[in-house]
Amino acid sequence: MTVITFTLIVLVGSIAAGVIGSLSGLGGGIVVIPLLSIVLGVDLHYAIGAALVSVIATSSGSAAAYVREGVANMRLGMFLEIATTLGAVGGALISTMAPGSIIAVIFGLALIFSAINSIRKKEEHIVQNSSLLAEKLKLPSQYPVKKGEWVKYGTKNVIGGFSMMGLAGMLSGMLGIGSGAFKVIAMDTIMKIPFKVSTTTSNFMMGVTALASCVIYVQKGYIVPDICLPVMIGVLTGAMIGSKILMATDPKKLRIFFAFVIFFLAANMIYNGLNGKF
Repeated sequence: MTVITFTLIVLVGSIAAGVIGSLSGLGGGIVVIPLLSIVLGVDLHYAIGAALVSVIATSSGSAAAYVREGVANMRLGMFLEIATTLGAVGGALISTMAPGSIIAVIFGLALIFSAINSIRKKEEHIVQNSSLLAEKLKLPSQYPVKKGEWVKYGTKNVIGGFSMMGLAGMLSGMLGIGSGAFKVIAMDTIMKIPFKVSTTTSNFMMGVTALASCVIYVQKGYIVPDICLPVMIGVLTGAMIGSKILMATDPKKLRIFFAFVIFFLAANMIYNGLNGKF
């Protein structure tokens, strides 16, 4: 396969990955990594490095809008980023030393969990009272619902959410995915933060988490421009296309459809990992 052919396949595949990642809410890495490692035979560690670069690009683009609109909780995100950054560095170190087959199985299991979480019924819940630690850290905030109308919300279980964020960061660094599902669980389920705030704050955090992991992958030589550049361009393009499709269709039906696609990719990764094909 020539370099031009390889680049075109990666670019087209990454555009598809960006579309699927945007519609499913799980990011383009869920498709990019199987595409590179299984279809094109790229070493899994190089595939993860490319996926992390795409996470930084897509997160930076969308996070700016969420911060400008006042939905993302910047103070909360920066506090929890301490846990995710430490976890991401640890996860990246584990990934660069662990056999590809083990990482592939963990990747598949994480995909299955993320797919299930993406289609579960999500109810907005708002708590008014905050824990003492949350008050001291000034984590409670508010977000806009209509022009000139804001909803105040409280925060609970800071330690539990912080611990879960460490796990989310570790999985992000180890697998090259945004781990948005785990971050949302930390904020939405454990800390009782409104779902809309949880998802937007998670998106804001993903880029920083991925950047921390990338430092380790760069040092190990797993960030290759020939792979990362078409992946980044493709995923960004696909994410923009996906956002337009999402606005014109029923997101619930799309998420159910792509959940089956993700289950297939997950099963493929687990099967290949158990058979030592990485």
